[in-house]
Amino acid sequence: MLLQRAFAADRVSHAYIFAGSQGIGKFKTAREWAKLLLCKGAVKENGFADPSSAAAASPLPLRRVDSCGSCQSCQLLEADSHPDFHKVYKELIQFTKDGKANKTPVDLPIDVIREFLIEKVATRPTLSERKVFVVSEAEKLNTASQNCLLKVLEEPPKYCCIILLCTRLERLLPTTKSRCQIVRFGPVDQGRIIEKLKETGLEENKIQFFARLAQGSIGQACQWANLELADVNLYQTKKMLVTSLVGCKFAGALDLAQKLLDVTKRISAAWSDLDKTTSKTDINRRAQKTLIQIIISVLYDVMKLNVTGDREIINFDQREQVKKLAGCLDPEQAGQRIAHCYRTLRWIDSSVNERLVFEQLLLNLVDSDIMKV
Repeated sequence: MLLQRAFAADRVSHAYIFAGSQGIGKFKTAREWAKLLLCKGAVKENGFADPSSAAAASPLPLRRVDSCGSCQSCQLLEADSHPDFHKVYKELIQFTKDGKANKTPVDLPIDVIREFLIEKVATRPTLSERKVFVVSEAEKLNTASQNCLLKVLEEPPKYCCIILLCTRLERLLPTTKSRCQIVRFGPVDQGRIIEKLKETGLEENKIQFFARLAQGSIGQACQWANLELADVNLYQTKKMLVTSLVGCKFAGALDLAQKLLDVTKRISAAWSDLDKTTSKTDINRRAQKTLIQIIISVLYDVMKLNVTGDREIINFDQREQVKKLAGCLDPEQAGQRIAHCYRTLRWIDSSVNERLVFEQLLLNLVDSDIMKV
């Protein structure tokens, strides 16, 4: 509604930051916003008045404005072939002038920003009145890339709109944030995620678990569901992991780390088949993070059972095993291990060797002085 009001009042910003966790609809919203901005026949409904008319000053509430869906611009955008809609992402490094032999980097490099945004901003729109640029994973813009953007963000052409999709707002420079309008996205209601997963035909237990594990990220829940439908057996892996955590001794931590390493490779291989646009390195990171998210969910359940005895735990289908682990870890100990899991997620983003990641995590988790199952 915020964006619709801006459009109706002819107050579209030249740059936005869509901030929120992964998989909650930032790109989908950006795409629909771009579709409206590029549309040649936007439809205004109930209560919208032309901002240039006298009726614009009337007290009628602003309700809804949307793209027409039928003009040439809308049709081209739906077909992913609109000449004035540009997606900018780090995998484009392979298509830069000097980047054909380069592997996909961790950061979003300056060459991608310069060649696929800065240079294209300088040319006028081909079909529509505007050009829209959507930058994925803006939190990975390094300092050089952000400084390269500042000139455009400060003095943009009137026809330009840039949307930065960001999961970690603190990683953007203050100078970048100050030149953009920030739109914050909250988690998606669990009920909506469940309804979406039901469309896949998954079993009820799997639907409930993935919806709870996603913590409001409908995108992640759908990715896990697709993996399950591709016979990756992610749900069975989760059950194995919970059981292994409960019975794991200090001496067995390295064996479990190797098992998780093997599972990661299997998940990554299937994930790569489903997602051809993301680099294999990034998909491998996502697979590692998924397993760590499962471990975090178990520790979160341990804290919840110890503090509130709440029945609404994530691993509801393995409640007895979680209760057994809750008898070994008090809330403070569980909290310390959750904090270590989040540090491990940052190590993954820093490209630390994955074997060391799992070994260090599990050795810390099954501290022999505490976890005496």
